[in-house]
Amino acid sequence: MAQLDVQPKRKSSVLIWIIFAIIAIAIAVLLYKGCNRSAPLKVATTDTVATDTVKKDSNAIVTTQPDWNAIDFNIPKASYDEVTDTAIIVRGNDKYTIYSIGENVLFAANESTLQPAAEEKLKQITASLAKRYKKAAIAIYGHTDSVGLTGDNKRLGEDRANAVKDWLLTKGGIDGGKLSIHSLGEKQPLATNATEKGRAQNRSVEIVAYTDNK
Repeated sequence: MAQLDVQPKRKSSVLIWIIFAIIAIAIAVLLYKGCNRSAPLKVATTDTVATDTVKKDSNAIVTTQPDWNAIDFNIPKASYDEVTDTAIIVRGNDKYTIYSIGENVLFAANESTLQPAAEEKLKQITASLAKRYKKAAIAIYGHTDSVGLTGDNKRLGEDRANAVKDWLLTKGGIDGGKLSIHSLGEKQPLATNATEKGRAQNRSVEIVAYTDNK
């Protein structure tokens, strides 16, 4: 009878331990799943850092570019020894230098093809650029007076700026990557358009060397 009493107790003890083991495993699984759900995703952190880096790099590039829309064509005149032709007007400040030539010197009336006399003027400007601004960014601006249609004046200014740019590339030996053109047409006049003298001053081409990049 003593042996019969011991056997049921052993079976009952084993069963209890099995139940405890199953419960422990279930709790461990639940805890594991819960931890995984709350864990942060490392990929998102990496993407954020990459995005910030791109933004910083992009801003750095933008801030190094000349602000061609902020050029003041009425800054004080300057004098360079190598520029002896009185038809070339030089202006400058601590940021940029402007070489200005009247359109009547470079082009025939309402034309965008350079006249033979223009070459000597452009040679002097190119020599000055090579001497002072070898690494400068250079912009060519085309100006006109207010006579005629606004759209026609803008196209004429652009064509004349392009003609000067082509000369600087092919004969002036200036790197095309440094050159840009801007047609202002009749905008930003240098003088009044109410008189013939003023209109003549407004018909011009300006070559601007951005000295911050020299």
